[in-house]
Amino acid sequence: MTYITIDTKEKQALLFLKYVKTLPFVTIHKGPNPDTLKAMDEVKKGKTKKHKNAKDLISFLNK
Repeated sequence: MTYITIDTKEKQALLFLKYVKTLPFVTIHKGPNPDTLKAMDEVKKGKTKKHKNAKDLISFLNK
């Protein structure tokens, strides 16, 4: 997957976006999905886990 950002304030960008939308292999996402929004909110609230190093992180993830 590849993500791009298009400045839709520009006339050429809008024309490009209009063309891209016609392609059968393109899906347009206008913002983060609900899971990503939830994760972003948790980070803002400080609900994160800190690990001393990568080994500790891997150990935690494998539990």
